[in-house]
Amino acid sequence: MNAKKRSKYAYLYIAPFFIVFVVFSLFPILYSLVLSFCNMDVLSGDLTFIGLDNYVRMIKSGYFFQSIGNTLLIWIMSIIPQLTIAFLLALILSNKWFRGRFILRNVYYFPNLVTPVTIGLLFGAMFSYPGGAVNNIISALGLEAVDFQNHQMLARMVIAIAICWKNFGFNIIYFTAGINSISDDVIEAAEVDGASSWQRTTKITIPLMKPILIYVLVTSIIGGLQMFDESKLVFTSVPGDATTTMVKYMYDSAFVRFQFGYGAAVAYGIFIIVAFFGVLSLLVTRDRKDDYGRKRGRKAK
Repeated sequence: MNAKKRSKYAYLYIAPFFIVFVVFSLFPILYSLVLSFCNMDVLSGDLTFIGLDNYVRMIKSGYFFQSIGNTLLIWIMSIIPQLTIAFLLALILSNKWFRGRFILRNVYYFPNLVTPVTIGLLFGAMFSYPGGAVNNIISALGLEAVDFQNHQMLARMVIAIAICWKNFGFNIIYFTAGINSISDDVIEAAEVDGASSWQRTTKITIPLMKPILIYVLVTSIIGGLQMFDESKLVFTSVPGDATTTMVKYMYDSAFVRFQFGYGAAVAYGIFIIVAFFGVLSLLVTRDRKDDYGRKRGRKAK
């Protein structure tokens, strides 16, 4: 079989991927872009071109910017404890003297295997008022039950806890892999030089784990800005729409109020915001020494 025939068979093998990509990814993306410039009649499905009206409405809408603020606030409250707990547990589980570390890694990763819908319903039941598990514990201590759903900040904190519990085990896997990739010779040399555990962690472990830390940070930003399940399922309604995230606002616009054109415009607004924060995080975490070396190399040429 000559090379031309082999190349033809190769196209047949990769064709299913491209067909699925075009049908289920590329076509919806392009169709939603067209839809964002139109109004759709729900009954007939007819499109009416309205130009940038949906985008102008989105920018003028205070609800969209409120959803951005809610998303960032919940993300900050979840990401800080999430990465901190994951990194500390990864340091502990990476020690060879710690028995049972392999079992604990699987236990910590278990929440990531649970579906987001289950997690949302679980935390909603735990923090319900007045008969949730958390309120039962509070009442057993002789305190008054707390109505988490009707308190804006407490409702956000519950959702942040749910997201933290779901994702910290996933980040442990990356942090553990990064720590185990560091050569034992480097750690032993630091111990011989008299470096303390704190110095080894801050001066050796964290700098050598920088690529892993950047990857986890960027993926956490992108994933956090797309949160939806927990904000929709933990609490059905919160005063002032305090738990309405960007994706939930897009969902409500398109599939609750049936404003498909406006919902598509909101979806592209979310895309721009996520891309902005993703690029910003890469620029902030960029290695300045490498940039300085590149500039010197260009000058030398």
